[in-house]
Amino acid sequence: MSELITAELVDLGLSAETKEAAARSLAERMAAVGRVTDLEGFLADVAAREAQMPTGLDGGIGIPHCRSAHVTEPTLAFGRSTSGVDFGAPDGPADLIFLIAAPTGGDADHLTILSSLARHLMDETFTGALRSATEPEQAAALIRGDEPASAEPPSAEPPFRIVAVTSCPTGIAHTYMAAESLEKAGRAAGVVVNVETQGSAGFKRLDPQLVAEADGVILAHDVEIRDKERFAGKPTVDVGVKAGINRPAELIAEVREKAERGGVSAPARTVTAPMDKGSDAADGFGTRLRKWLMTGVSYMVPFVAAGGLLIALAFAIGGYTIDKAPSVAEHFAWTGATSWAALFFQVGGVAFGFLVPVLAGFIAYGMADRPGLVPGFVGGAIALTVDAGFLGGLIAGLLAGAVVRAIQRVRIPAVLRGIMPVVVIPLLSSAVVGFLMFLVVGKPVATLQEALTDWLSGLSGANAVVLGVVLGLMMCFDLGGPLNKVAYAFAVGGLAHPNEGSLKVMAAVMAAGMVPPLAMALATTVRGRLFTTTERENGKAAWVLGASFITEGAIPFAAADPLRVIPSAMAGGAVTGALSMAFGCSLRAPHGGIFVVPLIGRPLLYLLAVAAGTAVAAALVILLKSLREKSPATRQPAAPKATVAA
Repeated sequence: MSELITAELVDLGLSAETKEAAARSLAERMAAVGRVTDLEGFLADVAAREAQMPTGLDGGIGIPHCRSAHVTEPTLAFGRSTSGVDFGAPDGPADLIFLIAAPTGGDADHLTILSSLARHLMDETFTGALRSATEPEQAAALIRGDEPASAEPPSAEPPFRIVAVTSCPTGIAHTYMAAESLEKAGRAAGVVVNVETQGSAGFKRLDPQLVAEADGVILAHDVEIRDKERFAGKPTVDVGVKAGINRPAELIAEVREKAERGGVSAPARTVTAPMDKGSDAADGFGTRLRKWLMTGVSYMVPFVAAGGLLIALAFAIGGYTIDKAPSVAEHFAWTGATSWAALFFQVGGVAFGFLVPVLAGFIAYGMADRPGLVPGFVGGAIALTVDAGFLGGLIAGLLAGAVVRAIQRVRIPAVLRGIMPVVVIPLLSSAVVGFLMFLVVGKPVATLQEALTDWLSGLSGANAVVLGVVLGLMMCFDLGGPLNKVAYAFAVGGLAHPNEGSLKVMAAVMAAGMVPPLAMALATTVRGRLFTTTERENGKAAWVLGASFITEGAIPFAAADPLRVIPSAMAGGAVTGALSMAFGCSLRAPHGGIFVVPLIGRPLLYLLAVAAGTAVAAALVILLKSLREKSPATRQPAAPKATVAA
């Protein structure tokens, strides 16, 4: 494949006065080098994309882009306008114009170009270098990344270098928001920040050379950091992932101060719990317990999504009697929808069967590292065997971790140390945990679980509404944090053995979790002047995040103004949870937002509950912001942010 951009695709003296003329001028360059086969057809596709939404960004930037059948390979052309071209940006005409072309069907290429360019455009050094480039070859090299935006003067003091790792229980929103916040704060402070995101899609390990050259380390996480020993001996700040989002500048200042004092983290050493590695000695039991539980939940979530959505899809295709279908291993009709529904149901059921063992196993892992896995999984499986359910799994994981930690404290003769991890610890800990779960803990917890299930089944009237209020408040208090996860895990645990009450709880939890981002999106649409330019851009994305049941979509708003946003979101979530329970809405899918509405019992009333809570939260945040609205003379200008609409 040819290079994305070459000198022939750069015009540093673009004289076009309209966006149509600018697109044509750059497209002609693409056609001249054989990247566009039909100029007029391609320009029609560009115009069609432009008609959907303006492609102008704050900071004097225009990014017309499209996928087209008339494009032979992913291509980017750049023009620098002398007079500026209006691409619909709020702050006026653009002088830096990027025309992005991708072949039809090349969605991955298209999004990769857009996301990479958006990240660069947030760097004022990069845009400044483009504005000062004197040769097309230089501009093309800057965009490709072949040439740094600015070289450090030989006599200048080397910049402070930080490596960071971000990680959250679900590995979706918090992880990447914290990374972006740290990188942005680093650029503002003149600090080089390289971030490793240990998210749900896996992670790309930081280059060992970067780690070796780093002057400091920031760890922003709510679950264990993998391979933390890499950072031993360096000044380290270890905090929760939300701190990386809310106060990145403070973390950078703190790690610089530690470096100036000569403070370092403890040297690499053998410890018992991944979640305790590098922990502050002042961390109390409650802090460590939260981390252990979040470790279990983080590993459980993919099983929830896979199993729950397969089961929901099975019900959608085969109806609610599909659970009575015979095993597909014995009877399967390739052309029968019922057989496929039965297959989805049975595969989903198998995935769901791992929820409690995985939860217990990785709680124990969080406490005692790999030796905790065997007794944790065994204890979780026993919890299912004795019908102790989700609560039994929690207790089994904590017991397994505690037993392994106790065994590890016993002094062992040197001759036995080699077989401890693979024979002795798994054997003894599994036996002890099995005894406790079968004969001591299991039966009382099973009785409690049965009582809880019966209570949920019998919920009606005022009791159901009160539970809906509590669940709504929990879902919206920390926007994806521990309290949110407790409410969500409580609801998902009920789906393992669904009844009328547990299905209502699942519906209320998902409905309330959709409210915060939807409310912020609505508020930025109705009263945009109360929000910064960046928040208005985030509001557009919040529509999709809220509709998809990603509560974390409201985090940027809460981070900027927690005292107004969080209470408003909680009020809206409480209204939605209460209405969902009062309406008797039910849900068999653990995730999906509006995309699983066909699987919701009483879907119209369910949507009404979500809409009511969204309206309440949006109205409250608008009211609270209006009461404290700054005058135009004192309002701080919003920092430009390049947000690209795909």
